[in-house]
Amino acid sequence: MQVMNMQEKAWSNGNIDGFMEGYWQSDSLKFVGKNGIKYGWKTTLDNYKKSYPDKAAMGKLEFDIIQLEVNGSSAFMLGKWSLIRANDNPNGYFDLYWKKINGNWVITIDHTS
Repeated sequence: MQVMNMQEKAWSNGNIDGFMEGYWQSDSLKFVGKNGIKYGWKTTLDNYKKSYPDKAAMGKLEFDIIQLEVNGSSAFMLGKWSLIRANDNPNGYFDLYWKKINGNWVITIDHTS
């Protein structure tokens, strides 16, 4: 939950690099969206920066966690995301697979719609 809170704050401050600290910095990171599966931390970072070029496009991010299951050094999370922006309020759902790597919880698979 600490990572999710950090991500909300970083995103809402227009800091995509800070937001990405919650992800596994690996070429094996998987992001699943409307365009299929994309691989890699750098690819995910670049896609976020392309889709959200400035703070106005990013808006304020809010997460609503629906379910969290922790099993040792892995976890599954289901939730809803919402952006509060001047002209609209897009939202959707996500499921995240987490692993504890080198003592830190990181997202290893992100499926967002």
